[in-house]
Amino acid sequence: MERREAEEADGLGARERDILALERRGFPGPGAKERAIREELDLSPVRYYQLLNALLDDPRALAHDPVTVNRLRRVRESRRGER
Repeated sequence: MERREAEEADGLGARERDILALERRGFPGPGAKERAIREELDLSPVRYYQLLNALLDDPRALAHDPVTVNRLRRVRESRRGER
């Protein structure tokens, strides 16, 4: 499926899909994820996490990648509970 067809199928744009794809990956050490955010997505880490947090509440993101979105929702809820 081409990228355009995928966007039409689930309603997510390329940036949103790329953010979810980056979250599926593992990173070897501190700073590696932030470097990937800057180099691959051309976003500051702060903006990336703002967009990611909004995606976690988007039903289109859940439909596109339920495993990743549900995992991140659990992490977010556990951190909120610690505050």
